[in-house]
Amino acid sequence: NTTNYRIFVEKLPRFRVEADSLRRELNANLNLSLGSLRLLNVYDLFGFTPELLEKSRYTVFGEVVTDEVTDTCDLEGHKYLAVEYLPGQFDQRAASAVDCVRLIDPSADVRIRSAKLLVFDDTVSDEELARIRHYYINAVESREKDLGRLCDMEQAEVKPVEVLEGFRDMSDQELDDFCSSHGLAMNADDLREVVTYFRSEGRDPYETELRILDTYWSDHCRHTTFTTELEGITVEESFVREEIEGSLALYLHPPRTGREGKSICLMDLATIGARYLRSKGLLDDLEVSEENNACSVFVDVDVDDRTEKWLLQFKNETHNHPTEIEPFGGAS
Repeated sequence: NTTNYRIFVEKLPRFRVEADSLRRELNANLNLSLGSLRLLNVYDLFGFTPELLEKSRYTVFGEVVTDEVTDTCDLEGHKYLAVEYLPGQFDQRAASAVDCVRLIDPSADVRIRSAKLLVFDDTVSDEELARIRHYYINAVESREKDLGRLCDMEQAEVKPVEVLEGFRDMSDQELDDFCSSHGLAMNADDLREVVTYFRSEGRDPYETELRILDTYWSDHCRHTTFTTELEGITVEESFVREEIEGSLALYLHPPRTGREGKSICLMDLATIGARYLRSKGLLDDLEVSEENNACSVFVDVDVDDRTEKWLLQFKNETHNHPTEIEPFGGAS
């Protein structure tokens, strides 16, 4: 028979590097004087047999040499803060733990939720604990956990999607205020295009539609910083000024031949080398496309004794999914 459990995992004293680092961070950033801080990983386990729990205890959740795995944690007389992901938020630690448990028992139908537990010494005041709570919990993805509950059936609250009434009737004078009041990354010029589009559609947008546009039109995705025209470029006085001016002169003269009508920007600086080499016939295997954030070259790949043309891509940027937190932990 299966049942539900909660276990607590804490590093042995000599291995409490993460806890010590967090204590120093809280002291430095919140002007505290914490003398000690315990940091535990909490796992709520659902669908486990006693045998599977014992097999997993020091193979999945902890290591014999570095960790202590217990079924209880004495919090009597201590101030503490337990933090878990919001319902619907991807829990990488829990997902990895489930994968590891299924390596032990592929037929196991288990569910796991993880949390962090911070246990403080007796010197922490209620006011200091409130400041720590505000600092440590990112309300976008996490919340304080109730250790009195052991439940895995909670679902994220789905609210009705709002229609932005009157959106398509906004005047140019209202655009700036709308961007500010709704916390949009786009500016008034961007928003004007959206208003014009929905006027042509004869309807107001759902808030979700606007948020998606705002995400993908943000600098995080469009890299508008990299395409901003650079004007009045000067080089500050320094020991490398001569070298920088020489590189700038090299960039402005031969490589930009044929691109005089294009603005000088960081994106052009990043791609000019490949453009120049290709113009000299040295990059015949380069894939030419509108994509600027990756280098793609054609390569011959042996597939079952047959040569096929494949694209090999060198990606020069790595970051999370545009919303930065979801789905499924973004690029992680």
